[in-house]
Amino acid sequence: HVQLVESGGGSVQAGESLRLTCEVSGAGNSCMGWFRQAPGKTREGIAAIESDGSTSVAAAVKGRFTISKDNAKNTLYLQMSSLTPEDTGIYYCAASPWTTSCHLAPYNYWGQGTQVTVS
Repeated sequence: HVQLVESGGGSVQAGESLRLTCEVSGAGNSCMGWFRQAPGKTREGIAAIESDGSTSVAAAVKGRFTISKDNAKNTLYLQMSSLTPEDTGIYYCAASPWTTSCHLAPYNYWGQGTQVTVS
């Protein structure tokens, strides 16, 4: 049974940084990803990490966001820097039954989301 619990969201000023954390259980070596949903928009993929640690990051956040994981702690991270108001939204971590090509994978398991507000 996969469980995902996000934390670390909040309200920040433009230019500041935040680190989101996702506590993961039951996902094994699955693809893991971060998604976000801005107000009035559809959910979009932000970053993904494969079982071997390879990562992919969406163009909109490349150079500002970094996805990583600590297997020993069963924790997924999203380090976000140089935040802008366009980064405002609910951020979700997710797990997929795939282990590679994570940027293309279907994601079946979702956390409850954490709100990020940038002003």
